[in-house]
Amino acid sequence: MLIRSAKIADAEQVASVLRRSIQELCVLDHDGEDDTLRQWLSNKTPKIVGSWIEAPDQCVMLAEEDGAILGVGGASHAGEITLNYVAPESRFKGVSKSILASLEAYLRDLGWAQSTLTSTRTAHSFYVAAGYKDAGESEFWGKLLGQPMKKSL
Repeated sequence: MLIRSAKIADAEQVASVLRRSIQELCVLDHDGEDDTLRQWLSNKTPKIVGSWIEAPDQCVMLAEEDGAILGVGGASHAGEITLNYVAPESRFKGVSKSILASLEAYLRDLGWAQSTLTSTRTAHSFYVAAGYKDAGESEFWGKLLGQPMKKSL
């Protein structure tokens, strides 16, 4: 498995991984509700993903094997992990851990001593196992409940 920076040519496949991960793996969060899914997926298009890849104040990384994208993650220059999604067939194979480690290294290189993120209910135990701690009350993003978290880097 190779972890690398995403390129604009990856945008379509990255958007597909994001959408499939949300639809298939995050059922605890969206409970199959069409309105919630529609809201969550609304910005997971190739065009918008491409804008994230090209943004100068963000880093989008992906895990790849034999040309297939296994997962995708993102971080902002403000010290926040913004994305960490895995293709359903790659779940529990260390993909998210590898992406997270690369994003944390990226943030350390920018000079951040702490990483922040907002976790879904689905990913909360993953982040706790990775050393993140709850940082305040849960927040709603529309109908989705998110838990602010932080970790010393």
